[in-house]
Amino acid sequence: MPVRARRQRAARVRTAEETAAGAAEPRYTSTVHVPADHPAGTYWYHPHLHGSIAEQIVGGMAGVIVVEGDVDLVPEIRAAADLVVCVNELKVKDGRIPAFTSGAWVTGVPSVFTVNGAVNPLLRLRPGEVQRWRLVAATAFTALRLRVGGDDGHLPLHQIAQDGVTLPQPVTVERLELAMGNRADVLVRGGAPGRYELRSEGVTVPLMTVEVAGDPVRPAMDLPVSLPPGRPFLDERDTAGPGADREVVFHTDPGVFSGAFPNAFRILGTQATPAADPHGDPTRDPAYGLFDPDHVNHTLRLGTVERWTVRTDETLPAHSHPFHLHTNQVLLTHRNGRRLDPPVWHDTIGLSGGSPGDSVTFLVAYEDFTGDTIAHCHQLQHEDLGMMQSVRYIRD
Repeated sequence: MPVRARRQRAARVRTAEETAAGAAEPRYTSTVHVPADHPAGTYWYHPHLHGSIAEQIVGGMAGVIVVEGDVDLVPEIRAAADLVVCVNELKVKDGRIPAFTSGAWVTGVPSVFTVNGAVNPLLRLRPGEVQRWRLVAATAFTALRLRVGGDDGHLPLHQIAQDGVTLPQPVTVERLELAMGNRADVLVRGGAPGRYELRSEGVTVPLMTVEVAGDPVRPAMDLPVSLPPGRPFLDERDTAGPGADREVVFHTDPGVFSGAFPNAFRILGTQATPAADPHGDPTRDPAYGLFDPDHVNHTLRLGTVERWTVRTDETLPAHSHPFHLHTNQVLLTHRNGRRLDPPVWHDTIGLSGGSPGDSVTFLVAYEDFTGDTIAHCHQLQHEDLGMMQSVRYIRD
């Protein structure tokens, strides 16, 4: 969630003696001030301790934030049941979360998918009833390609928001793609009675079972025709200035390091982290393009609009690198060279490998927040292994 003001009281760290004695974990309180102009929609939160993010996420440390506003007052949406559908990806072995000790950690333990903490829960929907599902891909490694189908057909998904920002009008799809970290609000209307399943392509088990049963709603509940746009679009002409274009390239070099984590997960392009040896082989360099907490990769000035091009040079489609810039949402204008009409607001953008790999272009306006934050790959094992950059927001 793009937080614009924060007040936090730090927790006292337990001593070793207190830990051994079973003392309670310390508590702390954070207060987040949500301004009146914040887009209404679905957001989420999770811990961000570098090197341990993936391990904590697959242990279930994530939650959902709902910001209410104008879209909730649309009559057709207000009449619908409002349900959170948060998909978590857990890694459990012998009743515990295994330690992140090797590059094979992801593939060595099968993923268990839950919705709101339950394995394949049952949701009931009456014929003709409309429900609002707040879909959250709180997954560390697996992109979701969602559809709702059964023996008697499928239930279309009428998307009304992406990553917390309301769309100008509903978009009806049979399959919805969510990269790790994405959210989408959809309206679902009950059709023919029967059992349906929310499934993701490539996941062998259903995520959720939907039972359409009971007395039909007559007449069937309506779907909205238009929506209050969540954010105004940016103008590409506002980027006309020196240094207004940036490039990010996700790149992996195998076998760079000895030990359990041999691969170098790099972010190259504009302002890549410098090489340890400027005159050596960059593909073998232990620092080039890797996260360095003491190096600021991008200095961004409040009040400016910039254009970023982000791509991956992976050749295998299964290798994905979702891009996430903290604090400011971005307006996706092009995917693989094709202009989107209309453009779509995101805070996380999925990119898959191929020949060539995916490429996207977006506009971003730097607003309100000053200080240090990050941009990173939202395949969280990659982020933990160095696929991250430091970002500093400054005033003129």
